[in-house]
Amino acid sequence: MNAMLEVTGLHAFYGESHVLQGIDLAVAGGEALALVGRNGAGKTTTISAIVGFLRPRAGSVRVDGVDLAGAPAHRIARAGVALVPQGRRVFSELSVTENLAIAARPVAGGWDERRVLELFPALARRRGVRGDQLSGGEQQMLAIGRALMRNPTVLLLDEPSEGLAPKLVQDVADALASLRGTGIATLLVEQNLSLATKVASRINVMNKGTIVFSGTAAELAASPDIEARFLGI
Repeated sequence: MNAMLEVTGLHAFYGESHVLQGIDLAVAGGEALALVGRNGAGKTTTISAIVGFLRPRAGSVRVDGVDLAGAPAHRIARAGVALVPQGRRVFSELSVTENLAIAARPVAGGWDERRVLELFPALARRRGVRGDQLSGGEQQMLAIGRALMRNPTVLLLDEPSEGLAPKLVQDVADALASLRGTGIATLLVEQNLSLATKVASRINVMNKGTIVFSGTAAELAASPDIEARFLGI
């Protein structure tokens, strides 16, 4: 596999707490990988270490072959990594159009406002509406669209289904599934296993800072002991 994102032997700490204990994962362009596990497993910490919010103590984070472990967040973003953060964090006083424009990193034939609004038609009807006047689902769509406006090679999503009604979870899942094959390497952190298996071709299960399972959605479904022990199913 020609990995666009490759994490090897990643260790990270919060103070003296050893949170990530040798994380290995890889995502190819056009592929989606889901990272699932209970609260406290280390999923969001993995995202933080990849994007530069948390400096790892050891290991590598390669984006298109370049090791960026420990680099500042702005350098990692310029290398083509875009984050859809937990909690959406749209700019509340800016309109939908302004939220998208502020993140734009134009590329010929790439993502622009027109293409984002085709992906999320609900936003097309709300272009002039401020971020704090959008529903939770619309804010999540906007957060994803804003990240796509960066024309990333690597897209990271942290709990995109959090707080959404089931219908909106389905809409978000459909949109993310449609990104497969576009060339973007997608890493999805998610507790909603149904969404994760719809979006991702491979699943990694985390527990206490380690990867305890790596395989396809079908292989996970055939491993009820993994689901029971580490996902609470």
